[in-house]
Amino acid sequence: MDAFSTKSLVLQAQKKLLSKMASKATVAVFIDDTSSEVLDELYRATKEFTRSRKEAQKVLKNLVKVAVKLGVLLRGGQLGGEELALLQRFRHRARRLAMTAVSFHQVDFTFDRRVLAAALHECRDLLHQAVGAHLTAKSHGRINHVFGHLADCDFLAALYGPAEPYRSHLRRICEGLTRMLDDDSI
Repeated sequence: MDAFSTKSLVLQAQKKLLSKMASKATVAVFIDDTSSEVLDELYRATKEFTRSRKEAQKVLKNLVKVAVKLGVLLRGGQLGGEELALLQRFRHRARRLAMTAVSFHQVDFTFDRRVLAAALHECRDLLHQAVGAHLTAKSHGRINHVFGHLADCDFLAALYGPAEPYRSHLRRICEGLTRMLDDDSI
């Protein structure tokens, strides 16, 4: 029996097309202003930390590509019940992670990079489980790249440190995360 499926072919084409179009203009169509501000600030902090515009762009581009592909899978109804449950756990964990990140910023001397790194790794693992075979090995590599950067203890220590410009970046990231938490968009 031939395993050809038009629906599958269209889904693959959408994922491929959207992954090629992961630019700032395209992102604006998929995310709100607050999310865009948080991502812009994350880009600036990453650029400062890595001292590489190219690496910062790669991290954010990979993040956007994964998010867009996940959106295509959701919209296309490609995820089963167990995968949707895992995605719901991921969303819940990401929300708790955002609250923890904001709390560490707001309350002096509470920051623990191991706690944030562990929460980021847990989110990464949940996302891998949820998307499973729906994404290519390259997309799974993108997930690892993004979460690997975000969970880098040296990056977290710099971001939560007292030095500028990181302090300003973190303040703006946390302001955006707070708005997203209030709007229930995270």
